[in-house]
Amino acid sequence: MHADSVASAQVGHQTVTWDRPSADCPVEVALAAISGRWATLVLRDLMAGPRSFTRLRAGLPSLSAKVLTERLESLVAQGLVSCTRSPAFPVRTSYAVTAKGLLLRPLLEQLYRTGEALLDESLLGEVADH
Repeated sequence: MHADSVASAQVGHQTVTWDRPSADCPVEVALAAISGRWATLVLRDLMAGPRSFTRLRAGLPSLSAKVLTERLESLVAQGLVSCTRSPAFPVRTSYAVTAKGLLLRPLLEQLYRTGEALLDESLLGEVADH
């Protein structure tokens, strides 16, 4: 038996695995905070100030009430958005970005600038030249 085969037989079958990012990886935490369809746009609108559900819905007309509800619930659960209900009738609900949510502003701004650059047709020639 060849020496490599002997070593393999003693070690047994080994599967190569790729490192997976851990749940406490700061990059993964930041990406998870803005994941989900429409999350970035909901956060963008809330960065301008508190909004009611109706006002958020009006600002994002393509967004269904169901998905908006899901996004808001997720953002509230993560502590990125607060939800305040008035005790008066009719009940008024207001959503606002929390201090924790405001930490996402620079990330969202950089994603916007990066997206603009990626959409810039004049940069396509420069990328092809490299």
